[in-house]
Amino acid sequence: MPTYTLTAFERDGEKLLDETFEAANDEEAKKIGEQKLRERGCWEKTHRCVNASGKLILFHR
Repeated sequence: MPTYTLTAFERDGEKLLDETFEAANDEEAKKIGEQKLRERGCWEKTHRCVNASGKLILFHR
């Protein structure tokens, strides 16, 4: 299964979340990423999720 990296940041650049997970495809990774961000209270923070080749799957600034 493909690997994805999810990160979230404060406005000052402090990293709040830096997690790698596996998903069957980009759509599933987007759903998993959204769920993880909401669970950790980072949904409204700057965040991104990318696949192993660097393609941006999820982004919020």
